[in-house]
Amino acid sequence: MEVVDKGPVCVTGGNGFIGSWLIMRLLQQGYSVHTTVRSNPESNKDLSYLRNLPGAPERLQIFKADLEVPDSFKEAIEGCVGVFHVAHPMDMRGEQPEEVVTKWAVEGTQGILRTCLSSNTVKKLIFTSSLAAVMFKNFKGIETVDETIWSDLEIGRSSPALRSSYFVSKTLTEKAVLEFGKENETKLKVVSFVLPLVGGPFLAPKMPAAISLALSLILGDESQCKILRNTYMVHVEDVTRALIFLFENSNAKGRLICGFHQVTFQQLHQMISQKYPQYHIAIPDNFMGAKDNDKKKYPCLSYKKLRDTGFELRYGVEDIYDDAIKSCKDKGFL
Repeated sequence: MEVVDKGPVCVTGGNGFIGSWLIMRLLQQGYSVHTTVRSNPESNKDLSYLRNLPGAPERLQIFKADLEVPDSFKEAIEGCVGVFHVAHPMDMRGEQPEEVVTKWAVEGTQGILRTCLSSNTVKKLIFTSSLAAVMFKNFKGIETVDETIWSDLEIGRSSPALRSSYFVSKTLTEKAVLEFGKENETKLKVVSFVLPLVGGPFLAPKMPAAISLALSLILGDESQCKILRNTYMVHVEDVTRALIFLFENSNAKGRLICGFHQVTFQQLHQMISQKYPQYHIAIPDNFMGAKDNDKKKYPCLSYKKLRDTGFELRYGVEDIYDDAIKSCKDKGFL
């Protein structure tokens, strides 16, 4: 593994679940960090959880930038040796048309990529993608789902499991990132890291959307429970370790699927009921077939490419839930 330049790295979307945890770990490992948050008042309301991180007063700079304004990231990226592009429009309520969200995500990311290229300092960009860009497909005749597989946009649009604006924008943005990386591979290394559902502890005062989904059984959100029929999930600590590992690994490039744990609704229900009986978890009345869900055959998803780099997961599903629940208790959500 190459010697790492601890010179500044940029984390877009630093006030988000993954972004904030990544900043904390980068600071702990001696990096100087530039991060971006959106310029709207909600994003800037309380950033003390970032400013008070160990090392932040000396080595963290916070910039305002918006994907709707691609050039707004230039100041944050200037002088950096690497970029972790975590920011993405999160229109989970479907309030914006799919075309608008996709335009923001793709054009904003392309602007970030162009800025990296013209900076003459950025050596690598790592983009956080989603299994939504992989798992919505007719898998007939496909034995192993790996980095070569892409979701079918029409199948994804028809799924009730997620908003099409998120699914389509994430898929098309990742394709644009990889295409840019291929066209400019001699000047900029590009990695796309495909994430499953991320859980565990969180820093922000607001509950992340991923945590509310993972804990939907406890929170009583029946609409989100349905998404957990078959879930691939990973601990945020493993995600941030992997992101830094891939940045520091000179051989890492292209598309990689993050490591994960595969669990069904029934397995989650049993685990949570046994470990946290005080929450009196019940299977929603309208969730027919949940008890038979374990019998269904799901695609064989592989993260062999990541494992072959030498990276291994450290945390299991129980750790994910224990740490997420503790954070929720500490912040008054449970």
